[in-house]
Amino acid sequence: MRTYAPAAAAVNLLLGVPAVVPLWMLWYFAANWPLAALGWTAAEPTENDGPLPWLVLCGPVVLASAALWWLANGPVRRRSGAPAWAYWPVSAGLALLPTGVLIVRS
Repeated sequence: MRTYAPAAAAVNLLLGVPAVVPLWMLWYFAANWPLAALGWTAAEPTENDGPLPWLVLCGPVVLASAALWWLANGPVRRRSGAPAWAYWPVSAGLALLPTGVLIVRS
């Protein structure tokens, strides 16, 4: 049986590069409204539009990014023969790796 681990790693690392944008959008939204309301972060002082415009902007971008990731990984997972409980968390971690690298480097 052929292994598709390099294909899975390549797909997820490549998808992780543009995923930096929706992940930043999610962090910005969370840091300015729910986490700031709990007192865990400080809200951006110039942000006075409220969360609705961010939900309208972030929602489609995040959903499109998640759908693209899911659709790209589905065929690779089926061909790999890896169990779903092992494949999906590793794939998600590989897709988050570029964002983690940028966070560490900043």
